[in-house]
Amino acid sequence: MSEFRIASLGQPQYKSPLKLSTVKGDNIFDFIYDSDRLVFDLSIDQYHHCLKTGKEPSCLEKAGPRQNIFFDSKHTTAAIVTCGGLCPGINNVIRGVVMGLHYFYGVKKILGVPYGYEGLNPDKGHGFVELTPDKVKDIHQFGGTFLGSSRGGQDVSVMVDTLEANQIDMLFAIGGDGTLKGVDAIGEEIQKRNAKISVVGIPKTIDNDIDLIDESFGFETAFDVASPILRDAHNEATGAFNGVSIVKLMGRDSGFIAASAALAMPVVNFVLVPEMDFDLEGEKGFLKALEQRLKQKRHAVIVVAEGAGQHLFQKKSGVKDASGNVKHQDIGIFLKERIAEHFKDASITIKYIDPSYIIRSAPANSSDSVYCSRLAYHAVHGAMAGKTRFVSSKVNNKFVYVPIAEVTKKRKKIDMEGEFWFSVLQSTGQPFSWR
Repeated sequence: MSEFRIASLGQPQYKSPLKLSTVKGDNIFDFIYDSDRLVFDLSIDQYHHCLKTGKEPSCLEKAGPRQNIFFDSKHTTAAIVTCGGLCPGINNVIRGVVMGLHYFYGVKKILGVPYGYEGLNPDKGHGFVELTPDKVKDIHQFGGTFLGSSRGGQDVSVMVDTLEANQIDMLFAIGGDGTLKGVDAIGEEIQKRNAKISVVGIPKTIDNDIDLIDESFGFETAFDVASPILRDAHNEATGAFNGVSIVKLMGRDSGFIAASAALAMPVVNFVLVPEMDFDLEGEKGFLKALEQRLKQKRHAVIVVAEGAGQHLFQKKSGVKDASGNVKHQDIGIFLKERIAEHFKDASITIKYIDPSYIIRSAPANSSDSVYCSRLAYHAVHGAMAGKTRFVSSKVNNKFVYVPIAEVTKKRKKIDMEGEFWFSVLQSTGQPFSWR
């Protein structure tokens, strides 16, 4: 289907330096062809629909090395930029891209763009950092970003001017929704100029809210790091009569971290996420449920995503950050104050914990490290083949290329009628709603 068609800079004209196979059964990995495509919707309903209508199902292009590549490796310059908030695994991706370009394809000139898209604006004076295997060989052991980051866009024309002035052939942008929209705009401007520069997105968002893809890197580490924090919060809650621990986790528009952390450490009694509406007051409200919990067990652990409960604030926040995201009001502090007020005549101890910046700056765990390397390698293969304006990602547990425009149409959210959220409810014992 056309909606998943990957744009190309032109006909690949160079033979790949990778010594791979075109023969099945010889125990050597085979080159991937553009005709190797994977069905997007695997449901039986979609299967019967295609049989009935005779329409071809929507398919995604399989990621991997191509036999013919677009760029001459010896004369190729690549650049890497990291944007937005910190997230576990950024350095792993940087390292993977550098190692892949250098050792797989022999690309010797790789530039790091400091401090996000600011680094592509000469007026900011950041310059470039030359990246070599020796420079990046150990950065995967640390959290944060080796290149630095920033929020907010720069003038697209200026950024493309910078790419052209420095004869950069491909730009790898590591970031979330705003970063991906930004690099797609760069790709659009490049296309208008008929320039031959590939732009590639590697989806990074700790909230796991990139649409269509299975998972964004760093997300698994996030709830992995959060799990022992929830364990300790439980210890705090049980250490006092009517002890209540409130843990606020990241999740501006989607509550995947809060929900997954609660499943991973099943000592949580209440999970509040942005996808749900709930009342505080009333017989069916959250505070009444908390009352009942304390009567029964004399302690409670509450996990709340940062974007949850914004409907409870009388004055809506109209302030936006540099990335254009609405700055949410602090639901964690709000809950702490409302719970304290509600139980003011009772003996209650409240502990409030916000580990957000500790979690997002942690190094990637083993699982995320594997994922980051594989995303990076597939991004390199796609760029070298001359593909552009795509993300390297995993869909239906297969590595594929997806057009950036498709994954940025909307944010991925928890399906409140889905099995995942039902699992959270089964783990916590909380009702389907507090309305």
